[in-house]
Amino acid sequence: MDKKLLGMLACPVCKGDLKFDQEKQELICYNDAMAFPIREGIPVMLAVEARTLSTDERLAKR
Repeated sequence: MDKKLLGMLACPVCKGDLKFDQEKQELICYNDAMAFPIREGIPVMLAVEARTLSTDERLAKR
């Protein structure tokens, strides 16, 4: 994921910062406990497409 693009993106729900998880190819918002997928290099920034973070993932905040 391009760092310049990542710097421009914000969570569509709370407008907060996103963290890039390279292994899972997701953008994570710890404020809302949501992970937005990246498909074919394109971030899918729709709340209905996001998955909810598990309790372990929330506690392991990077």
